[in-house]
Amino acid sequence: MLAALHDRDGRGRFGGRARLGIPGNADDWASVARQLTEGLVKGSERRGALPESMVAFLCQDPKDGESAREVMERLRPLAQLLRTACGALDVPVIEALCISDGRFWSYCCPSAQCCPSDGTPMGLPGTSVLAAAATYAGLQIRGSLREFRARLIPWETAAALEQESALNAVSMALIPRILDDESRTTVATETLDLAHRVMRRFADSTSAAGAPGGSGVSAVPAVPTVSGAAGASGALSADLLDDELLRHDEAATLILGLQDRTTRDRAAEWMEGDEAGPALRLWRALARRCVGPYGEHAAAPLTLVGWVAWSSGDELEAREALAMALGADPGYLFARLLHQACNEGLDPESIRRCLRKERVDRADAEMIAAPAALVSPVDAGGPSGAASTPSNRVASRRRRKPRSTGSAASRPGSRPSGTAGTRRPLPTTDGSPAPEAPTRAVDGTSSGTRSRRGGGRHGTKQGET
Repeated sequence: MLAALHDRDGRGRFGGRARLGIPGNADDWASVARQLTEGLVKGSERRGALPESMVAFLCQDPKDGESAREVMERLRPLAQLLRTACGALDVPVIEALCISDGRFWSYCCPSAQCCPSDGTPMGLPGTSVLAAAATYAGLQIRGSLREFRARLIPWETAAALEQESALNAVSMALIPRILDDESRTTVATETLDLAHRVMRRFADSTSAAGAPGGSGVSAVPAVPTVSGAAGASGALSADLLDDELLRHDEAATLILGLQDRTTRDRAAEWMEGDEAGPALRLWRALARRCVGPYGEHAAAPLTLVGWVAWSSGDELEAREALAMALGADPGYLFARLLHQACNEGLDPESIRRCLRKERVDRADAEMIAAPAALVSPVDAGGPSGAASTPSNRVASRRRRKPRSTGSAASRPGSRPSGTAGTRRPLPTTDGSPAPEAPTRAVDGTSSGTRSRRGGGRHGTKQGET
């Protein structure tokens, strides 16, 4: 994380901040350092306050068999890249700290007296003056980053194999349909309908969470268990319940369906009100199901987690989810844009307004198209009773256009008053009356011609409209 520092009239203050997950591949560190630095400096400059200096924080827990000091040494090249990137923009890094396993080290201080080689212990969580003030004010103390990530990382248990098999099976049937232009819209509708059903299921489970058993629970797949102190938390217990309510095939269908950008953008509309909570739970559950070779597919649900969290006011989870989305797919544009906007402190309401407008416009278009699809067939005068088409309905309106009495009487063969809607059948060669023909088929063209003659230019435009 980078934090901008401002010094105005001798009074220092923190400015903007930018956070990004540390890539596992060290070859990506140089591009990440440039992206993080340029985003923060340019964002501060747009707000009219170029930072005077920076503070860099490198936070990572040790891997299995790794000490915290080894983490600090392993991340030292990244700290140097951040210092170089900031210096290229004339913003010096006055301090770079590595935080790991409850201790911190300085990459800038050479003195072993104030910065020992074994690191400096950090204060116990909740013992600072700020933590005491927050507790007194009734503010909720959030979990650690490890607990945040535990809600979003893919499964690594036996259930992951079952989920991977479901993803393989569904991808064989679904991906060709997504790539086909004719069936793509149908797949999007099916994906969103399924997501909405699962969201309703999650919402219903909230009120029935205290009831033992429940319908459908016995038919769901086994889910992974979480060990350690984090597994006892209420958040992870709720995640386990959501995992029980989501079948493997449903998760696979939703994960693959959200790879379509249009479908994902429509799903992003569930960002407020009663929809935000169940939607956030669903996107978290889908991120946990992107197992094995489907890790890159997690970019879509992780981005939706970050967006809904940010829209709901939870910037901490939003930044973590968006950073994880970029870790899954560094080129995922939607995640990059949201991550930059969130780090720059922009108001998500501007994005919410755009999504609301898209939803209203789509609903209006569906309402306009619905009456045309629900028009009942009209008896055309013949035994077949052919249905009315749009062109026939226009011709029918033209026939009902009022005509002057003089022009009607002057034409040979004009019908008397009161018979405009019927046509007398012509006799056949043997003298018997012929079957009555459909009025539109015989009269539609001539009546349209008479309407244009009588109405002039204005009448023609009416007929075309």
